[in-house]
Amino acid sequence: MFRTADAFLIESIYLCGITSTPPHAEIHKTALGAENSVSWRYFGQTSDAVHLLKENGFTVLSVEQAHGSTLLNNFEVSDKKYAIVLGNEVKGVQQEIVDMSDGCLEIPQFGTKHSLNVSVACGIAIWEIFGKMSLNK
Repeated sequence: MFRTADAFLIESIYLCGITSTPPHAEIHKTALGAENSVSWRYFGQTSDAVHLLKENGFTVLSVEQAHGSTLLNNFEVSDKKYAIVLGNEVKGVQQEIVDMSDGCLEIPQFGTKHSLNVSVACGIAIWEIFGKMSLNK
């Protein structure tokens, strides 16, 4: 996710809960140094990160298959600041965080498996939102 954040000039990554933080060998192996060029912050509780984001004027969107979610390809951007929440590899985004979010984005999937690796979901979501924001300028 650090490389994706670097590639699309993401302001910061908030790491929460059981997520590893730099310096960590696995992060360094996949980030290829991007962990040094992207601002990051750790929160023990995801809800603390969401509260801070909202206080700073971000629209918080969870990437999750949820009732009332918006398909990512149908999401319309505006001049808002966006933060996306990605969940646990197995359990997804906690219901408490979904409830705190301003909305949910769902990545359309058509196969028999209806889940993606978190880093893949991150790349897809950021690519789609970044592209729409670029067109909106």
